[in-house]
Parts: sequence; C-alpha cells; structure tokens
Amino acid sequence: MIKSFRGLIADDTVQIIRLSTNNGVTGYKISKFDILPVDADEDIESVVQIYTVLQDSARNTINFDDPTLIGAGIIRAGTGVSQPLTQVTIFDTMKFNQDIYITVKGNSYTKSVNYLIELEQVKLDTNEATVATLKDMRGSE
Repeated sequence: MIKSFRGLIADDTVQIIRLSTNNGVTGYKISKFDILPVDADEDIESVVQIYTVLQDSARNTINFDDPTLIGAGIIRAGTGVSQPLTQVTIFDTMKFNQDIYITVKGNSYTKSVNYLIELEQVKLDTNEATVATLKDMRGSE
C-alpha cells in the first residue's frame, strides 16, 4: 500500500508527518519525493529535507552522514535564476515506523515549497519494529 502526503511548507520551518502506531509493526520507506515552487515566476532557492527525528531548526546544509536523514532536495527556479534546478535524493532502503519531519530552509530567495512524499507501507516483524523504533529514539544507526 502507498500512502501519499502533500502540502505546502513555509520557509525556515519544521513540519511533522504523523505515522506512528501503537504496535510499531507497520513500517514505511520513501518511494517518491517531489518538490515544486508555489509560483513558477517567483525566484526560489531552498533545501528541503526529511528526517526521522525532530530537528531543532531547518538548515540549508545537507549531511548524508546524518543517520536520521532519509531524503533531501534542492530547488532553484524562477525568472531571475539562470540555471534552474530541482534535485532530490531518497534513501529508499531505510525503514521507519515513527513520525517523520520535513524541513525547508531558503538561501537567497526564500519562499514556501510544495512537496509530495509517497511512502510504501511495509510489514515489520517484531525485531525489525524494535530496531526501527530504537533508531528513531536514539537518532543513530
């Protein structure tokens, strides 16, 4: 089963996507992650990131060494942008069973960003559910 989440997130914010269940045996992994500007005529430069733990603040630096990072994207577009770019990376092998958090941080041109996240629902056995929960609680692998 695929679950879709879409929305508009303002610059310099952290937004929660609620996924946690009582027993933790329902897991997810990202199958799709898209980002788009609100208005194609307005300039935008932003970093959008998805984490398995709550972030203190949104950042415009991406660190693939962070074990809580499960997806990241860069969007640069608009009439004043000479080289438009939208690039996303997802870690589609990482399974999680708790809430996820999406952040947006602008650079030169700060705007809200549209996002679409599709999650593939997977059944976790007891051991996988325990490991996924502990990873989220500890924020590490």
